[in-house]
Amino acid sequence: MTSHPDPAGAGDAYLRAKEQAENFPVALRILPRRHRQHLLAVYDVARVIDDLGDQGPGDRRPALREFDADLDTLFGGGAPRHPVLQRLRPTMLTCGLDAKPFHDLVAANLQDQEKTAYGTFDDLVAYCRLSADPVGRIVLRVFGATGPRLEELSDKVCTALQIVEHCQDVAEDRRNGRIYLPLEDLDRLQVRPTDLDAPRATPAVRQLVAFNAERAGALLDEGLPLLRQLRGWGRLAVTGYLAGGRATLYALRRAEWDVLARTPRPAKRDVLAQAVAATFGSAVMSR
Repeated sequence: MTSHPDPAGAGDAYLRAKEQAENFPVALRILPRRHRQHLLAVYDVARVIDDLGDQGPGDRRPALREFDADLDTLFGGGAPRHPVLQRLRPTMLTCGLDAKPFHDLVAANLQDQEKTAYGTFDDLVAYCRLSADPVGRIVLRVFGATGPRLEELSDKVCTALQIVEHCQDVAEDRRNGRIYLPLEDLDRLQVRPTDLDAPRATPAVRQLVAFNAERAGALLDEGLPLLRQLRGWGRLAVTGYLAGGRATLYALRRAEWDVLARTPRPAKRDVLAQAVAATFGSAVMSR
């Protein structure tokens, strides 16, 4: 039997392994050391929050609330207990981060304990405002980029990346008792929840995934002007995130939208190609 690391005490090796498994480069090696350290510190906190919501035994809410209180300790000027929050302190102070985006990530995982499906696309987007958009806003602060327009565009990109991941992880989410793709789409395409347990995707399930992947691609295109608004290292980092999402859409299309037989993963060469395309303002290449 495979054992899972305790997310409350996740070690650096575990966190780096999870980082390498992401669709996008969390902290490009070409970035200056200070930026890489800040991005990894933020990633590790987000990763631990997700693990507390996904992997903990029994009722996961107490552990999430305990972490939420530890966030208050950190941002209130105290000494947090959790190692990832201790490592976040220099980033918090240097980049002027505030607590709300981190509390939103905890709130999303608390919601996961209560809500296992989303009726409409608008419902899913509202969930992404808690589970994904805060990360983009934190990243903007890491690079000293602020402003309503930047945040609006960042939210589109982050919501899109989250929906891409939901398309990619249909089988895993179903095993965890969750369905993130809108139930109204399942009904319209006559997909039963039990169809998501099959070893291969039916034509209707493929349609379901393709439809929502196209929505994500459209959101990525709407967020593409963010790159023109950013400068320097921040632009490079966000290009990497956009490219990872676009390359994952390409991987989904290449798998003919069958996300049940295996989880489609983006190839590094495709991430690079999509980064170049995004830099020159091209729309999502998978569409």
